[in-house]
Amino acid sequence: MIAAIGESTVALMAIVILVAGTTNGLAGFGFALVGTMALATVIDPATAVVFMIIPILAVNLSLVRDLSRDELRTCSRRFAPLIGAALVGTVVGMAVLSSIPTAPLRVGLGLLTLGFVATAQRWIPLPEWSEGRIGAFARSRVGMLGVGAVSGLLFGGTNVGVQLIAYLRSFDLSHGLFVGVVALVFLGLNGIRVGVAGMFGLYPSRTLLLASVVAAVPAAIGVAVGKRLRATASERSRRLVVFGLLTAVGFRLVGGGLGLV
Repeated sequence: MIAAIGESTVALMAIVILVAGTTNGLAGFGFALVGTMALATVIDPATAVVFMIIPILAVNLSLVRDLSRDELRTCSRRFAPLIGAALVGTVVGMAVLSSIPTAPLRVGLGLLTLGFVATAQRWIPLPEWSEGRIGAFARSRVGMLGVGAVSGLLFGGTNVGVQLIAYLRSFDLSHGLFVGVVALVFLGLNGIRVGVAGMFGLYPSRTLLLASVVAAVPAAIGVAVGKRLRATASERSRRLVVFGLLTAVGFRLVGGGLGLV
């Protein structure tokens, strides 16, 4: 069951949101993952997932503005099957969120986080699917539908969208366009999630809903700061910050779920 939060935790949550926003602005991704996983170490993980919906929406709204009108129109048409299927999967994922026990959810979130770090750092190699026939199928309309549905299901229940990010990277977009497209996809997903969360009664109290709305402010500030840092920070330093945070949070989640910390 999703639990309410006390007012004493609001300041800590604001700091987490600010750091997550800065990370996203710096690297172009990571807000939902860093924010959700960090919050899940101190509050009920299902509550953390729901709390992050509105701040994620605000962050992606600020990032999608980097796309020109022509780019926005082209990308909307190109990735429409992906976004549509992900929306359906997201609703299903949110429908089962409140029924997942806290400890297993926390362990699962931690393992997902550590798995992302391991694959992103190439400690665990993944099969090369972005080329050849498999890659061509994955980037087709049918492939987009499959990837979108599965990814939406995972995103709806955990806020983990790294599988969508990895998929979009296979299109060899420029960094600026990649950041904008990622924002466009998650903007659509989180726009509908706000209404779905209310419909399913996932906000346990008005305090949580209000705190989530207010958290959009430090989220936007963090993104703005991160964008400024992006211009001067090296690729190595960006990766060190993002993956260092995720590794620490991942171990904390697994340890907490197993009762070790």
